[in-house]
Amino acid sequence: MANEKSTTKVELTKEGRVATICFTPETGVNIFSSRVIGNLGVLVQRVAEDHRVRYVVFRGHGKVFLAGADIAEMANFTEDRGRSFAANGHNVFNAIAALPQITFAAINGHALGGGCELALACDFRLMVATAKIGLPETTLGLIPGWGGTQRLGKIVGDPQARRMIFSGAPINAEEAQRVRLVDEVVPTAEELDAALQRWFKLMEPGSPHAITRAKRAMLQRDEITEFSKCFSCSDAKEGITAFLEKRKAPWITGE
Repeated sequence: MANEKSTTKVELTKEGRVATICFTPETGVNIFSSRVIGNLGVLVQRVAEDHRVRYVVFRGHGKVFLAGADIAEMANFTEDRGRSFAANGHNVFNAIAALPQITFAAINGHALGGGCELALACDFRLMVATAKIGLPETTLGLIPGWGGTQRLGKIVGDPQARRMIFSGAPINAEEAQRVRLVDEVVPTAEELDAALQRWFKLMEPGSPHAITRAKRAMLQRDEITEFSKCFSCSDAKEGITAFLEKRKAPWITGE
């Protein structure tokens, strides 16, 4: 979490079927202010509506992935202002978790506080070996406010989540992979792109429509509804036919 004067720019770029949302520090390190959260929400909505996009990557430029919330902004929060700040972050991170595309956090540096919570909202997390990840809010007399108390335990289990949240201590990449908080560790930030390409290739056989339904079923716990809705889409017919004809199904994103 950041206590220095920092400003962060968030931008969306698209290349083929991959959308990248990148955080770049204009001063200091990457942090989440109310302005950054608002800008992020706009970009996430734009990606959600683009059916040409199959993969969404969140990444940071500079020394850190994201150093958390703007502590200076929070210094004079009232309870009502704190509620609004948490609600805005929840709305954006819930929208990230609900994106129809497959999402990746490409963690190039430390991911702390809100940076960790953004990574938790993604489907997969890739991390450089020198980075650390954690939720240090309790060391400031706070708690994670953007879904961290809920999502961390679902990924690493409640005992490990309690240890990380109660102590506020970040863990290194090796430990993060051991407890399954991250899915892959790479030696340097330069190797994140190659790792992402491997993951894209791994996900390629799946129908985009079916993957979207699977994500919704995981989030909403309504597998019967999402399974039945698969049959209203051409992907199910094509996938079954291709299997019976012993050929590869040519998925069309968004149908």
